[in-house]
Amino acid sequence: MARINFNESVSMAMSSLWSNKLRTFLTLLGIIIGVLTIIAVVSIIQGLNNYVYTKFAFYGANDFSVSKFSMTGGSLKEWREMLKRKNLTIDDMRLIRNQCKSCELVGATVNAMRTVKFRNQYLKDVNIRGVTHLDHIIGSVVELERGRHFQREDEEHSRYVCIIGADIVEKLFPYLDPLGKQIKIGPHNFLVVGLGEKKGKVIGFSQDNYVRIPITTFHKIYGSRRSIEINIHTLSQEQLETAQEEVRTILRSKRHLSFDDPDDFSFASSETFIQMYKTLTSSIYFAMIAISSIALLVGGIVVMNIMLVAVTERTKEIGIRMAIGARRNDILVQFLIEASAISTTGGIIGILIGFAIAKIFTAATSWPSSIEPVSIAVAILVSASVGIFFGIYPANKAAKLDPIEALRAEQ
Repeated sequence: MARINFNESVSMAMSSLWSNKLRTFLTLLGIIIGVLTIIAVVSIIQGLNNYVYTKFAFYGANDFSVSKFSMTGGSLKEWREMLKRKNLTIDDMRLIRNQCKSCELVGATVNAMRTVKFRNQYLKDVNIRGVTHLDHIIGSVVELERGRHFQREDEEHSRYVCIIGADIVEKLFPYLDPLGKQIKIGPHNFLVVGLGEKKGKVIGFSQDNYVRIPITTFHKIYGSRRSIEINIHTLSQEQLETAQEEVRTILRSKRHLSFDDPDDFSFASSETFIQMYKTLTSSIYFAMIAISSIALLVGGIVVMNIMLVAVTERTKEIGIRMAIGARRNDILVQFLIEASAISTTGGIIGILIGFAIAKIFTAATSWPSSIEPVSIAVAILVSASVGIFFGIYPANKAAKLDPIEALRAEQ
């Protein structure tokens, strides 16, 4: 009877929690804040990761692009250096198309932001994309809800035809069929020949706010001084790196770069987009984890202080248990179990609140959230470990009490 089993220790811990509600709340607060922050952040980040990886898979495992600027950004100095680079041109695209043996399809894109008009309706900051006639099946594949894609003749004859995204359809043609209608981009009329399938948003940015026109028509209207983006589809994923090396050799040779000169162009693939996303979110993620860790540290210190108070309050009880045969190890284990039970309770409450916050965030912003069972298990394990770590000193102090002195404490 002297020894304390696990269930009895947990029961005593819960009874102590319930009998001192305010103290319990203050004890659990740090643990709750730390765990709920971790769970909320992890569930939001995991949801975004799953969502973004799925969305970025649109670029295709066999595809990559070549552009003047790096997609991953860089320092101000690096951006200034990139501004000095030569523009990529249609001639570069044609050279790659003719000489790259591993490149199955080669297309190009060039972009500008313009206002689009239909009758008396205006839509500002629309992405006007000049594209080659096969570009819709390279990289960011464009599926049509209705209508047709551009034909070779549209590009060769610089026709004023266009394909519009779902945002343009919804905002300029809420009650009309856009096919066969004409929209204005600046002073120029374009015939709508295709309607892009709705793609939705990625990290809050719409993928449907565009008007696609033949690249030759784009150059005819806006000039050819903008740098284009060359999009390349390879025969297989295994040949992607080979194709990139071929393209690198072709462009470096054309630009007369020596062996020790760096590339004055950049490659991008689906992996590039994912790495860019990780770079953007990693600092936020680690900052929140650091804040959560501080909250857990504070919570652990509070648990230690409360357990020291509990040792003082229960000194006589400890003495009685020792007097009737309880070993020091039994007392140590009892208080460690109580400390871990307290912190685990805080952890469970934190998990529930954190999950609720993540769901509220999803409902308010439409950003997805997801929580994996392993994250819940880790959160419970961490909160229990905090209790055990910070409970060691009070438990050790209780175990080292002299039974006779303990019995006299409250006489």
